[in-house]
Amino acid sequence: MRVISLLQQRVQAAHWLSIDVVIGAVFTHRMVSRFPDGQEAGSWSVTLTLALCIFLIYAADRLIDGLRFKASGQALPDRHWFHAANRRMLVLTMAVCVGLSLLLLFWLPASVVRFGLILALLCAVYLFGVSRLPQDHPLLAFKEPLVALLYTVGIWGSIFVQRETIGWTEWALVGLFLGVAFQNILLFSLMEHYEGEEHGLSLASLWGPSQCDWVLRSLTGVLVLLALAVFMFGGPRYVQRAAVVEGLMSLGLYIIQRYPEYFLENGRYRWVGDGVFWLPGLIL
Repeated sequence: MRVISLLQQRVQAAHWLSIDVVIGAVFTHRMVSRFPDGQEAGSWSVTLTLALCIFLIYAADRLIDGLRFKASGQALPDRHWFHAANRRMLVLTMAVCVGLSLLLLFWLPASVVRFGLILALLCAVYLFGVSRLPQDHPLLAFKEPLVALLYTVGIWGSIFVQRETIGWTEWALVGLFLGVAFQNILLFSLMEHYEGEEHGLSLASLWGPSQCDWVLRSLTGVLVLLALAVFMFGGPRYVQRAAVVEGLMSLGLYIIQRYPEYFLENGRYRWVGDGVFWLPGLIL
C-alpha cells in the first residue's frame, strides 16, 4: 500500500506540473510531422524543444499566478500551492530546461529557430502582461482563448514553417485542433465554476454557466462536422485518421460536459480532459 500511495503522489505531482499536457503536445506534434501521408518526417530535436518550452511556459505561468494570489490574499489552488512550495527546485529545473533548449538550437532548422524566436517573444509579452494585471482585471478572462491559440500555434507552426506547401485539409485540422484546445480550456473554466474554485475572472464567470454550456455544445457540433468533412473529402488515409482522432477528442470533452457530476468527483475532469490530447498517439 505504501508503494501505491507513493506512486499516486508522484503521478499527482506530474499532473500538477502539467507533464500530461506536455506529453499530449508531443503526441500531437509527431502526428502533424507525418502529414499528409503518414510517413515519419521532422526532427525529434524540434519536438523535444517544443516539450521543454511548453513546460517552461506552464511552470512560469503557475509561479506568476501564485504570486498574484498571495498578493491578493487568496488561498492558493492545489497546483499553484505545489509550485509555490517547490519554487526553488522548479526555478532550477526551469534553468536546466532553458539550457537544454539553447543547446538544441544547433540541431533545429533555421526556419524553426526564426519561428521560435517570434513565438518566444509573444509568450514573454503574454507572461509579462499577465503578471502586471490585478487578479480581478477583466482582460484576464481572455487569457483562456489566448493560451489555446499559443498552444496550437506552437505545435503546428513549428512543422508548417518547414513546409513549402500546406493543403486545405491541414489548415482545417489546425482549426479543428484550435477549437478542441479552446473547448478544453473553457470546459475547465466551467467545471472550476461549478466547484467554486475560481480564482479571479474567467470566461465562465464572465459569461455564466448557461452561456458557457451553450457555447461548448455548439462548438462540439461544429468541430464534429468539420472532422466529418475532412474525413470524407480529405484525401490521404492518414489525414482522415487524424480527423477522426480530433473529432474523438472533441467528443471526449463533450462527455465531460454532459456528465459534470461524475467528472467533478475527485477532479476527474482534469485527468480526462488533458488525457484526450494523448489520442493522437493512437495513429503514430
